[in-house]
Amino acid sequence: MVLLENDTFLTELTRLFQKCRTSGSVVITLKKYDGRTKPTPRKGHAESFEPVDNKCLVRASDGKKKISTVVSLLTVSPVAFCLIKYKLLMLTFCLFLFQVTTKEVIKFQMAYSNLLRAHMDGLKKKDKKSKGKKTKATQ
Repeated sequence: MVLLENDTFLTELTRLFQKCRTSGSVVITLKKYDGRTKPTPRKGHAESFEPVDNKCLVRASDGKKKISTVVSLLTVSPVAFCLIKYKLLMLTFCLFLFQVTTKEVIKFQMAYSNLLRAHMDGLKKKDKKSKGKKTKATQ
């Protein structure tokens, strides 16, 4: 699986949609991601792992090609607030970082939703069967 930057991921996702336009399908999954690269141990000593920020792993696949990206949103932990409340300069810096990453997430979400809207025109409609007609036919 290829881990890409957000903009590169969106362009590759567009290519996947265009490739599967006439036949095939694209599977997209979203998952909370804490930054671990190895699985957690089942027994024994479990290492204390604290994720620094909230991340979302976005994967897309057409069965042959797999692409993925990580969308990150920086959050300030309560410990950081305790350390920062004495230093106003650090608080301003952290709030600035939070605003920048929030803008990046909103930018990615808007581009992602526009991409989905543009490429979901080839969906097949389901046949809706009414329950009223079935009951009259059985009687």
